[in-house]
Amino acid sequence: MESNEPQVPTQGKGARRGRRRRRGPRRRRGGQGFAPLIPHILTTGNLAAGFYAIAKASTGDPVQASWAILVAGIFDVLDGRAARLTNSVSKFGQEYDSIADTVSFGVAPAMIAFHFGHFMELGWTGWVMAFTYTACASLRLARYNVTAGRYLGRFDGLPSPSAAGMVVSTVWFVSFLREAGIHINVPAVLPALGVAAVGLLMVSPIPYRSNKDLPKFSGYRAVTITVVVFIALIAIPQVSFFIVAIIYVSSGPFEMLYRLRTGKSLELASVLESGGEEASEASAEAASVTSISEVGRDGASGRPS
Repeated sequence: MESNEPQVPTQGKGARRGRRRRRGPRRRRGGQGFAPLIPHILTTGNLAAGFYAIAKASTGDPVQASWAILVAGIFDVLDGRAARLTNSVSKFGQEYDSIADTVSFGVAPAMIAFHFGHFMELGWTGWVMAFTYTACASLRLARYNVTAGRYLGRFDGLPSPSAAGMVVSTVWFVSFLREAGIHINVPAVLPALGVAAVGLLMVSPIPYRSNKDLPKFSGYRAVTITVVVFIALIAIPQVSFFIVAIIYVSSGPFEMLYRLRTGKSLELASVLESGGEEASEASAEAASVTSISEVGRDGASGRPS
């Protein structure tokens, strides 16, 4: 009696075709394509801009070097967005992004300040002041990769891109004054102390506002505000960016002093019970969720670094 079940070839070309058909879907599922490489390419652009800034600062062109830091900041924002859009957030991307940020926002601004502020006139002290900034930026990036922020909508310490923005906007502002015929003779020790102070703000526990707690606008009002802000920034960028940087860098200490005087407190990122292992486990779990990264491969939080 013949069986009604179809006969499956066990050898020859038919069997090979059957095996190929079964393997086909697995190969298609495993293919990643070019999209996951986009965030890494953008991070490489960030690193390249930082390296270019170091090279230009070392050859006596700190203004051109400071513009390269701006380009690095744009790449730093885009690589995180690209990682989320392509669903390619990874631990490797986070570490690569941190290394690029260390170069672009830790080493390059210190080199720009060292040459533009004539720290070499201070001898060994000038080198130490510039290195203080680099060391603090590196410590900040390492801290944020392993530690969650304490307060909702706040970063612990000044973000490294904002610190770099303070340095480069100062270069633009001083260059603008010199082009306008206003020459201010500042002893090298003052910018050296300023750079070191900005570095210490990065590793301080002072909370700084993040972009997550900004009010959400939509419609005509949002377009109007965006246009006005954009025009204000590009009208005289050497001055406007310097003012914005000063306001943001000083906002952390001023807001902290205001809270101390008024007794107001910030909302904690995670509510911990007093004592016990349950509170420690809750804190560790919250940290593991919120400390992916600051401005690059961070999922939903953004990475200001």
